[in-house]
Amino acid sequence: MSVRSRLRAAIDAREVVFAPLALDALTARIAEQAGFQAVYLSGGALGYTHAVSEALLTLDELVHATRRVVARSDVAVIADAGVGFGDAVHMTRTIREIEAAGAAAVEIEDQVAPKRVSHHRGIEHLLAPEEMAAKVEHAVRSRDDRDFLVIARTGAVKNESFEDAVRRANLYRDAGADLLMLMPRADEQWAQAPRRIDGPLATISSLDTRRADAWRDLGWSLVVDPFTTQAVVVDALRTLYGRFMAEGQTGTDRHRILETYRTLSDLAGFAPLYAIEDATTERTP
Repeated sequence: MSVRSRLRAAIDAREVVFAPLALDALTARIAEQAGFQAVYLSGGALGYTHAVSEALLTLDELVHATRRVVARSDVAVIADAGVGFGDAVHMTRTIREIEAAGAAAVEIEDQVAPKRVSHHRGIEHLLAPEEMAAKVEHAVRSRDDRDFLVIARTGAVKNESFEDAVRRANLYRDAGADLLMLMPRADEQWAQAPRRIDGPLATISSLDTRRADAWRDLGWSLVVDPFTTQAVVVDALRTLYGRFMAEGQTGTDRHRILETYRTLSDLAGFAPLYAIEDATTERTP
């Protein structure tokens, strides 16, 4: 069974799939070894790594990152395509490119195109529901593989109302979306959404918000965490570099660092490469 088929089967079975952030293949392989079935390639996080807004990313940058993660890991990659890089016509190419890069799913959202930088400040501008539904419909039509999941995200809970978010989600489901993504703001909304939206639900949340059984009991299918991995790395680096500049040393265990460093070739999957080289290259005495 392919990675895409496994992800669809899990969603269809109403299992809960957790997807931490992975912007590179090494991180995805670590997530895979830990037991995760999927990883999330966040547009926002990818933008931060380039020190630009997600709104300024290009389709090629997203496709390039997706292809690299897919090539060296066996987890389902969920690619965040934001607003699809334009209208329904642009969406069509976006879907084809991301599917061809090997992603298992794509997330698209109902903000205006081009996406605005101020969404980082919590200022979002939404499309009319019917316009987004048309984009979803063309996104679904554009895929070649039915197991390539289209996730339609709405920002209506925050920017309009929970009732509007429910209406939008059902409209996007009617347009063919495989999963509906929204971010409720109250316990009652978290419980109501699975009962009022006709399709599997996805959300963005910290992995530590609820335990797996709690998400399952609520009826949610996919939880993506685009925050924790990047925030942990940033915190660690700021502490490391700051301590060195202030004290002349990082305060880390040098021997432990070297031990971890020596595991990188195994984590990156170099064993088959070593085997080919050993079989084809004359060793120097």
